[in-house]
Amino acid sequence: MARVIFYTATTLNGFLADDEDSLDWLFAAPGGEGGDSDFMGFLSGIGVLVQGSSTYEWVLRHEQLVERPEKWPAYYGARPTFVFTGRELPSVPGADIRFVRGDVTDAWPAIRAAAGDLDVWIVGGGDLAGQFADAGLLDEIVVSVAPATLPSGKPLLPRRIGPDRLTLTGVRQAGAFAELTYAVDGIGG
Repeated sequence: MARVIFYTATTLNGFLADDEDSLDWLFAAPGGEGGDSDFMGFLSGIGVLVQGSSTYEWVLRHEQLVERPEKWPAYYGARPTFVFTGRELPSVPGADIRFVRGDVTDAWPAIRAAAGDLDVWIVGGGDLAGQFADAGLLDEIVVSVAPATLPSGKPLLPRRIGPDRLTLTGVRQAGAFAELTYAVDGIGG
């Protein structure tokens, strides 16, 4: 059965993006362009991507994917991508983008079916990952801590998830980043 993994990078003080939803801080960090060879191994086990609308819009703008749709498969392959949004958003020509509204539990059967035997990657953001955690659907958090701080921004996980639900299962250095892996247990309070 598919596992749901929130695989992301954060600043040292716990922000995913700045106040304008930008990840420029990440790409300024040494290795922030994704030079980690373990990422390709991770991606090979992924059947579906899940994103919030802010993450999706930033990727579209930053990579100019509507104008240059050939870049999408170079990054994500042919994997279906579910984008949670309450707005009308542009689609990337030729990409399997599925816009969904509402609760993650309502969309879960379609996401699980699309993933098959592979895992689900929550690409971003933190609130969406928190919704999966609230529903008892988040299995793992893999967070790469960057050598950077921001004065404010979008928090890593704007939820209370206590130590009774998180078990540290891995720690490694990936260039200038510290990667922490946690198993997430059941629904907590």
